[in-house]
Amino acid sequence: MMNETGMAAAPAEAAWRIWQAPRQQTAFRQLMTAFSYPGRVVPLADGAESALLLVLTTLVDSACALADPLHALSSDDLRRLGVRSASVEAAEFVLADGNRLLEATPRLGSLENPEQGATVVMRVSRFGEGPHLRLTGPGIQHEQVLQVSGIDPGWWKQRSEWNAHFPLGVDLILVSGHEVAVLPRTTHINLKGAH
Repeated sequence: MMNETGMAAAPAEAAWRIWQAPRQQTAFRQLMTAFSYPGRVVPLADGAESALLLVLTTLVDSACALADPLHALSSDDLRRLGVRSASVEAAEFVLADGNRLLEATPRLGSLENPEQGATVVMRVSRFGEGPHLRLTGPGIQHEQVLQVSGIDPGWWKQRSEWNAHFPLGVDLILVSGHEVAVLPRTTHINLKGAH
């Protein structure tokens, strides 16, 4: 990556960009693409950026509550984000690791306010490996196949339970390295024949 002088940007300078509005605006458009095409893997961050942190700098602000039960964020990052810390049950955004199930149920919203369901931002190992998830629903013309490794199979059962009473439920943003894929609550996952 080049800085304004045409020189290669130092890693610290490149990582700092995620806190700046132009980078967040670009990331927002990339995230909207991922939400518009469920299960499509979308590049989000460059080599010096954390996609997990970039998702948060783009979507959360001081009006949001964030649950970080795994302590994935540093105290400096939490301070810069300006979010309130909350329990999994109360947070609008929940950080999770695909290898560990949540011990509590995130916010599911209500019939009057389904948009108050949580967004779970989950670290996974890798896209393009693992079981074939066959996805259908809004934003998917026929079927989208997503391969993702580093997710405990129990997550799919939890997600199914949380999203059983649409429009209530949670949305998932899967993050691996510098890429994301989104599974909105409207996306149906067929695990039959997953290999």
